[in-house]
Amino acid sequence: MTKSELMTRLATVFAEKNSESELQGKDIEYSVKVLVDTMTRSLAKGQRIEIRGFGSFDLNDRPARVGRNPKTGERVEVPAKRVPHFKPGKELRERVDVAAK
Repeated sequence: MTKSELMTRLATVFAEKNSESELQGKDIEYSVKVLVDTMTRSLAKGQRIEIRGFGSFDLNDRPARVGRNPKTGERVEVPAKRVPHFKPGKELRERVDVAAK
């Protein structure tokens, strides 16, 4: 699912649940943008994000290492870095498992 598909789905679900008021597409787009930006900033600060029933986002530290250029075989120094890591929650794992059967 892409970001635009997510926004379309949110608009559809909101319209189904709230027939008396309509949420504008720009409002949904802004909400999704704020959510993603807030999560990105939190991870950049080294904070953990936990969404109950969905999962958690954390950072993993990868140490520096020596790699190889696959084309030339030359040794390349790969610097240490921090990478985001997602761990699905129990409810998400169970729902995906049931849907896969």
